[in-house]
Amino acid sequence: MIKHAKSFGKKEKVLNYTSNIYQLTRPSKVGEVMSLIRQCQPINLKEWEEFYFDNAYSKTKKPMKISEEVLSELGVRLYEKLTEVVIPEWTASFKEITRKDCIDYIRELTITRTYDGYLLEKSVINDNLAKIFPEIKFEESDPNLDHAGDIDYLGWVGKYAIGIQIKPITAGSNFGNFNISERMQQSFENFEDEYKGRVFIIFSTKENNIKVIRNKEIIDDITNEITRLKIIQK
Repeated sequence: MIKHAKSFGKKEKVLNYTSNIYQLTRPSKVGEVMSLIRQCQPINLKEWEEFYFDNAYSKTKKPMKISEEVLSELGVRLYEKLTEVVIPEWTASFKEITRKDCIDYIRELTITRTYDGYLLEKSVINDNLAKIFPEIKFEESDPNLDHAGDIDYLGWVGKYAIGIQIKPITAGSNFGNFNISERMQQSFENFEDEYKGRVFIIFSTKENNIKVIRNKEIIDDITNEITRLKIIQK
């Protein structure tokens, strides 16, 4: 396969980080690009580019037409956030990081945060989803399966299943910043092909020492998917 994308070399990580943090390539800014390109089914890059600018609108209450000027403005905002916020913050962090910080961080990730994540997963399922959907059998994903790294639990609806991925976040964080990778997207699609149900990402945090689901609107999405899976099995 011939790649058309430009390489930004060592700059890629910081550009990607800043773009994600400030949601500069979210559907609310650039439209639903994957949906658009699937509608287009282009045979070359130029065809896709023309289709995009003809059909792309921001996914907002008042959709805005996406143009070259809009993308340029987003690029300027990326540069401003990078130079005015990210680089100064990172520079300060680089000066403060110690050898002990690095040792402690590796141990935290491996032991403590793994344990916290394990407890979080259990709580999200047992204290939330299992009570909301008592007719659904939830089980941990088999670690030997291809999708195991991206799907934490399966929720069985008869012979089909939905997938659940649980993401811990801090109380003040904005889960709207999260973007799934191409690998995760492919994993989710493979899961749907095999189990017929969609994969749902649940963002959870602790409030008053209780684990709660932050993106509560996803409950309605899960309800609709369960209904769909029941219908197609009749």
